[in-house]
Amino acid sequence: MRTSIYKFIEQPLQFKQQLIAWAQQFREITFLDSNSFSDEYSSYDYVLAVDAFTSIKTDYHSAFEDLKQYQQTTKDWLFGYLSYDLKNDVEHLQSNNYDGLDFSDLFFFQPKKLFLCKGNQLEIKYLNMCDDEVEADFNDIVKREISKGESKGKLTINQRISKENYIKKVDKLLGHVHQGDLYEANFCMEFYAENACINPLDKFIKLNAISKAPFAVFFKNNMQYLLSASPERYLKKERENLISQPIKGTAKRFLDPLEDEKSKNDLASDPKERAENIMITDLVRNDLSHTAQKATVTVKELCGIYSFLQVHQMISTITSKMDPQYTAVDALKTTFPMGSMTGAPKYATMKIIEGLEETKRGLYSGAVGYFAPNGDFDFNVVIRSILYNKENQYVSFSVGSAITSLSVPEKEYEECLLKAKAMLEVLQE
Repeated sequence: MRTSIYKFIEQPLQFKQQLIAWAQQFREITFLDSNSFSDEYSSYDYVLAVDAFTSIKTDYHSAFEDLKQYQQTTKDWLFGYLSYDLKNDVEHLQSNNYDGLDFSDLFFFQPKKLFLCKGNQLEIKYLNMCDDEVEADFNDIVKREISKGESKGKLTINQRISKENYIKKVDKLLGHVHQGDLYEANFCMEFYAENACINPLDKFIKLNAISKAPFAVFFKNNMQYLLSASPERYLKKERENLISQPIKGTAKRFLDPLEDEKSKNDLASDPKERAENIMITDLVRNDLSHTAQKATVTVKELCGIYSFLQVHQMISTITSKMDPQYTAVDALKTTFPMGSMTGAPKYATMKIIEGLEETKRGLYSGAVGYFAPNGDFDFNVVIRSILYNKENQYVSFSVGSAITSLSVPEKEYEECLLKAKAMLEVLQE
């Protein structure tokens, strides 16, 4: 059981910075930040969960079944991640590419201490075993010095696939498209640094400041970190309602307002970008239908254009009402991995891209989020994210783009570099 205490926070943005600085003392941290992005489906402005009371950590074998049992037995708040390689639990697939990060395939924890903020209202929910620590912790948080996001040392970032090799691989994918093996494939490549020593919180503060993404995450599990500036929601469950918001379609931002508006309008009318988005929207409709009540899968918005600090994005919103015979974890398993990070048809595409990519995706293009005690959940898509294994001194981020019959390999490469810009800037300063 949990004790709930409410506090009025005069300066929620300042408190948010103090809260994440205070959290660094704990072995397990999940900090979720909407960056005040106006989203009709958002439940909180930011959430912090720390200090595991119980946890589950496993490889992909029977991972969703293990998670279902853990979630239904615990019936409490749970925070954690689903890695992309859980595809091997959903389908008969393998992940044999190089992995420098060495994260487990699935990890969730039940936090002892939880903070939920909406506007000026903060709800503190501690397990009863430690609820006598609330006031001391709160006083400690508000006295915290705010980190300035200072960085130490410059990293040399390597590119796993050269431009020449990338173009050859995209040409192979185009061959598969023209043969009818697939319609769309999300092909990804890794940037990495070895012998890397970074301050994860400082890097996250910098990445979050230049991105202000609606699904930002600072995640820590002992020596493993995720610093995410994700703009994409994977899946949210609210009572019987499921909401998925895949992103497909990217355009540059410009300082000149006229040029920026033109870039936005060009994205909205670009036939290739619209085709990418519509194909994945259709895939998501099909995924949601597996657990939906009859005739409840609806496209609420098709190819909407949204502007973030780094890029313009094309986003669609698909909803459904769940059939009561299915559980929260069933909704995740039947839609995972998210179509925006695989392609269509999903199984064939995952098999083909596994043979062309040179890195195990791991947590990249997986999902981070939480379960509430009633089984509701909200998960992002892990993109625009830095992954760091402090023990291995290995830092990595990956980027990808959607390959369709209209793709020009050089332009797809340029799109990858555009998506890599923020992470490169943060890691190289």
